[in-house]
Amino acid sequence: MAQRSARQLSAADRICMEEEMAERQFEPEIVGFCCHYCAYAAADLAGAMRLGYPVNVKIIELPCSGRIDVLHLLRALERGADGVFVAG
Repeated sequence: MAQRSARQLSAADRICMEEEMAERQFEPEIVGFCCHYCAYAAADLAGAMRLGYPVNVKIIELPCSGRIDVLHLLRALERGADGVFVAG
């Protein structure tokens, strides 16, 4: 059975496809570079208090956020992160 092209789809098929696409929600992968003494300590305290944050946020502990190089941010994006942030 040959597949039909997008132009040959019926209106019902198109509506069904649009509904399927709407059901799939975009979940961005976020990488956070956090200072050990400030932002990472706050994230650690939030974990100790059983406060959650989304599973699609990955935190990387740094000795100091002032030493982050733009290449680290770009490398995270190259490796598939949808967004990055630096917290100090």
